[in-house]
Amino acid sequence: MDFKLSPEEMAFAQGVRAFLDEEAQHPDAHDFMDPDRDAHSQLANSRQRRDFCKRMGAKGYLGMSWPKSVGGQEIPGIFEYLLNEELALRGAPLIGKGVGCIGKTIIRHGTEEMQQRFLPLILDAEVEFALGYSEPGSGSDLASLKLKAEADGDGWVLNGQKVWTTSAHFAEWYWVAARTDPDAPKHKGISVFLIPMDHPGLTVRPIETMGHHRTNEVFFDNVRIGPDALVGELNKGWTYVCEALDFERFTFYTVNPLLQKFERALEALRTRARHGKPLSEDMGVRRAVGRLGAEVETAKMLQRRVVDAASKGGVPAIEAAMYKVFSTRLGQEITNFVLDHLGPAGLLRKGAEGAVDGGVWEHFYQTTPLDTIGGGTSEVQKNIIARRGLGLPLG
Repeated sequence: MDFKLSPEEMAFAQGVRAFLDEEAQHPDAHDFMDPDRDAHSQLANSRQRRDFCKRMGAKGYLGMSWPKSVGGQEIPGIFEYLLNEELALRGAPLIGKGVGCIGKTIIRHGTEEMQQRFLPLILDAEVEFALGYSEPGSGSDLASLKLKAEADGDGWVLNGQKVWTTSAHFAEWYWVAARTDPDAPKHKGISVFLIPMDHPGLTVRPIETMGHHRTNEVFFDNVRIGPDALVGELNKGWTYVCEALDFERFTFYTVNPLLQKFERALEALRTRARHGKPLSEDMGVRRAVGRLGAEVETAKMLQRRVVDAASKGGVPAIEAAMYKVFSTRLGQEITNFVLDHLGPAGLLRKGAEGAVDGGVWEHFYQTTPLDTIGGGTSEVQKNIIARRGLGLPLG
């Protein structure tokens, strides 16, 4: 795999950096550009963040790889990767699930009416989506979901519950997987629907998690929807869910924040001493840093495989799963390593007197476990690798 950037690709990345340099001068820049958020700025809801996304849309940065027939530019996916890496490095919102997992799935499987309705809104950053997959008791086994969608005339009535739905408290639309055929094998009786979040019968309740990240549980009480809410074909939703998750993993899990975190870790440790000697002279620490540095390079190569597969027109399911498992574990390991060697000062929160690096490592300690869950848990990724990559049998 040759991953040398072409002159055109390097010029594009430079243009994105110039755009972000200009955005960094905005009076509200801290609201939508903050590396200390561990690249989770896209999860925050604010007018400033939405305005920034609209400026990205006006710049032509949204939907670049989409077909021209639906408003895209039909340029290779490598440009979306380069864009996301630069955004992630600055802690800015990524191009997100609207452009990636939802938009691309609508392009592949949605009706013409659905494409005309949603794709322009996505390109202009005028709409936010929430993903409704996980349920209580189902964990990461999406095929065991129990949210019922019962036929009612030419539409459906939905009853049940979803959980861990990020963005449900500010999104306009809900991308929901529901069981439409309870008698079919669990992978076969699922359909996907697009439902407005202000629909009668939907109730959103907050769940606060570590790292100041809000997610939600959503309740469906006789939610009646029409035939236009169905995405693609009835009972083909499992295919769409898998495709959407593959697109999401490619969109969200960039490598620049990991590289930045490693460099930040080295800087945090350079000034620390143990028993009067700098940590940089401790052979145990030096060996551990060398091993972590090698793993960071491995993560970079795994991410390059994701980009390589996507740039050839494929859906990088196995490659994305491998990268997500490896990189999210490594993010935790780097954080734990730093905290082990900072001592009590590393546990001080932001704003506390004597906090190292502004208290960011205590914050990272809370946020990195969440990375192993979003977009499919590490256990799900290992199953993808085992079944699709290695051809291992079920059970």
